[in-house]
Amino acid sequence: MQESSDEYYVVHKDILPTAIVKTVKAKRLLKSGGADKISEAVEKIGLSRSAYYKYKDYAFPFLEDNQQKVITLSLLLKHESGVLSRVINKIAEVKGNVLTINQGIPLQGVANATITIETIEMTSDVDVLMKQLNNSSGIQKVEIIGRNFKY
Repeated sequence: MQESSDEYYVVHKDILPTAIVKTVKAKRLLKSGGADKISEAVEKIGLSRSAYYKYKDYAFPFLEDNQQKVITLSLLLKHESGVLSRVINKIAEVKGNVLTINQGIPLQGVANATITIETIEMTSDVDVLMKQLNNSSGIQKVEIIGRNFKY
């Protein structure tokens, strides 16, 4: 079996060499405005410039928002007033664009909801939004169940 040059793997960051993880962190700093130049970003992260240049074109966060345009979230929400509104507000805070919302009738105090959002204009990474949602009051669980690059 011949290996393809465009073959990709998904691996947990804990098993990656430190230089690869730091390269992704440096790229995030540059993207977010936390550093203006590559030299500044690598210095803040504690990475050599040569290591950054070696890995920069090959290391990306799994849920990098500039690679994804549309994601669908599955949520378990407590049957409390304002919970869905808080979810939508958190998405709006990071400039996510809600495309669809579907919510089921609450059963045993919990409602299932799916929300499809466009992420191309987001000011935050999708993984940061997921953490914020998972830590929000009234939200029992959030997970990504779909993603598309075009719609």
